[in-house]
Amino acid sequence: MIDDDILTIEEVARHLRVSERTVYDWAQKGEIPAGKIGTVWRFKKLEIEKWVNDRLSASRLESRAAAVQIDTIISPDRILFLNYSTKRDVLLTLADNLAAAPQVKNRQELAGEILKRDELMSTAIGRGIAIPHVRLSSVTDLVASVGVSHTDIIDFQTLDDEPVRLVIMIAASYNQHAYYLQTLSLFSSRLKNRDLREAVLKAEAPLEIYNLLSGK
Repeated sequence: MIDDDILTIEEVARHLRVSERTVYDWAQKGEIPAGKIGTVWRFKKLEIEKWVNDRLSASRLESRAAAVQIDTIISPDRILFLNYSTKRDVLLTLADNLAAAPQVKNRQELAGEILKRDELMSTAIGRGIAIPHVRLSSVTDLVASVGVSHTDIIDFQTLDDEPVRLVIMIAASYNQHAYYLQTLSLFSSRLKNRDLREAVLKAEAPLEIYNLLSGK
């Protein structure tokens, strides 16, 4: 039996929204961390997570991310203060909030896919941050909700063992691949700033967090 921390080509392809052939070619060329069990490629979940995060932080994405306007993606009514210790409660609460946005047409699909995505691979990126994200045909345009937790969220399986306190949930249309990656990159790079993270966690009102994240 394959351990839960080991992924197949099919699972990696589904997670990355690419074809199985693409994952196979990446593995053959050494472009993605992989190993073989006999003649079959296998992938360690933590190594794929790091590989994804490294790609999101790559300079080519950061240079293009300047085109993303955070103030058009979030709004004060989609910024929540949370008090849950488990990621399932956090994800369901944020998904419910995000589903109220007119860009999201299927509330149940959003919640289900967000939970599935994080079961396959944690979306925690370190520094107390998680960015759960999905692309769905039932979403008409990219939109996000923000959760600031007053309680440590202890089961996000973080790479640095720091409990998650800040969660940015992103939903995009299935055909928005480039813009989706640019948005993930922008949030990831911007929230590396310790002063910004601390200011967001200390904020007392959604409008204050909106202004901090959008640079107003």
